[in-house]
Formats: sequence, C-alpha cells, structure tokens
Amino acid sequence: MSETNKENELNRKKAVIIAGPTASGKSGVALRLASAFGGEIISSDSMQIYRRMDIGTAKPSKEEQAAVPHHLIDIREPYEDYSVAEFNSDAKAAIEDILSRGKLPIICGGTGLYIESLLHPTDYGADSSADRTLREELIKRDAHGLWLELYGIDPVSAQKTHENNKKRVVRALEIYYTTGKTKTELDRIQKRFSPEYDFLLLLTGFGDRAELYSRIDRRVDEMIAEGLVDETERLLSSGDLRPGTTAYQAIGYKELFGYINGEKSLSEASDKLKQATRNYAKRQLTWFSSYDGVKINSYEDAEKAVSEFTGK
Repeated sequence: MSETNKENELNRKKAVIIAGPTASGKSGVALRLASAFGGEIISSDSMQIYRRMDIGTAKPSKEEQAAVPHHLIDIREPYEDYSVAEFNSDAKAAIEDILSRGKLPIICGGTGLYIESLLHPTDYGADSSADRTLREELIKRDAHGLWLELYGIDPVSAQKTHENNKKRVVRALEIYYTTGKTKTELDRIQKRFSPEYDFLLLLTGFGDRAELYSRIDRRVDEMIAEGLVDETERLLSSGDLRPGTTAYQAIGYKELFGYINGEKSLSEASDKLKQATRNYAKRQLTWFSSYDGVKINSYEDAEKAVSEFTGK
C-alpha cells in the first residue's frame, strides 16, 4: 500500500456496523456499545423506517430510544416508498451528524442491501423517472418469465435469487437495462473501491443455529402477547397497510392476514410467522456469510473489538 493510501486509511472516519439475522441480539449489543462508547444508533432495518409498525418490526422501545439517540426510525408512512439510494444518503447524513458531535455512529440492522450500500458504495441505486417507468413495466410481468430473462442476462444473480423474489429480480434487470452492466459485474467493480468510512463490521447469529431458531419462536410468541394482532388490524383498517406496497409484504404482518380474515386459527398464523421468520433468518445468514467481519458470540466479544477499533 502506498503512503498516500495508508494516510487515506488512517484519515477515514470510524463507524461500527452490527449486522446479522433477525433475533440474533443485534439491538441489545448496539444499545450497550452506545452506552459504553458514547455512541448513537442508526437503524439499517428496512421495516423500522415505517411509523406505527412497532411490534412486528421489533422496533426499539420508546425507553430505549430515549436512553440512546436513534436515527432512521419512523421516517416514512407505511404506504410510502423508500429506496436503497435514499437509505444510503440518509445514513451518511446521520453518520456525519453523529461524528460532528464527537459521538460514535453504530449502524444496526439486518437489511443486507442497506449494509451493502455502505460497505460497497455504488451509483446504481439512484432512482430516476426513467428507472421508475422501467420498473413499473417490469413489475407487471410474470415472475417466472422475468427470472428466465435475468438468467439469460446475469446467471450468477439469477442463481442467487429465488424467482418468487420478484422485487430483487426486477432490480437486477433494471440495473442491466439502465447501466448496460449486469449486477454481478457492477458488484465486482465496486468491491475494488474502499468506502469513505472506516467500518468495523460485527456479525451476530453465526453460532448455534438451533438456539437462533428458538429465539425466533420465543420472539414471535412475545409479539403476539404484546398485541401484534391488534397492531396489524389497526394498520389494515387505517389504510396504512395497502396492497402493492413494501410494508404490506412485511414479515410479521402478512402472516396474520389469514387469521384476521377468519381463514386460519391464531395458532396456525403464529406457526406460519415463525416459519417465515426462520426462513428469512436463513437467507440473512447466507447473505452475511460472504462478508469479512468479526463474528461475535457475546457482548464481551463486541466490546473488545470496538475498544481495539476506536482505541478507547
């Protein structure tokens, strides 16, 4: 590494990222680290941005948010769109704000695309009117046909994406048709460049898989006991949860629609939610397994890593 590059590495601003599957203890670690190191938390959870979606997104409590400043929570209505590009811009603004006050930014959440946008900066996440028009045309089409089209253009991305994940298939096609490059090619190019911040990446949930799934089941039971059904009914009756929106498809809510409509028992709906959440956690583990981060099994592991990273 040249002297210039070494100097750039030393001068980059420091921030911590805590990522991993749902129910792996990220939020608890983030709160304790923020208290210990004078930090503030930036949510990188794509559902916690929505107002009034509290129990189903495992949003930090009002008490927790009062104890430690949180950013990018409750910033959108459930029926509004929010892109990766918007998150990237908002997260960087929050990082700069926190750093300007001498605090440590701690980004915490399990949305892989959000974390990716910070670790591997790119310009293909920006929305434009042309992008929106193309997206609207693609989204109308058959999911299987779209996936086959992606496979013909970018087989690597296609093999990583289930054909029923229409949103991600459409995004990969949109990238190709607006940039002339496949998502796989752009990912490869962008990973050659360093992010503008010096990030310490802490990864949770890579220990005992059975224990993680047990935690997920317990969390679902707690959410039901705390009033998740009532919350879902309120969101539906108020029009906050609307078909065709991202929030309407959120895990934690859509699994209860059958019970609310009288088509399933609460036990059946709860079991469906547990399975959907375990499946989501499995996808998150797959996503984050390719990242070069520090896998932590306890708060003490995290504290040691942050102490070495910050010199505090």
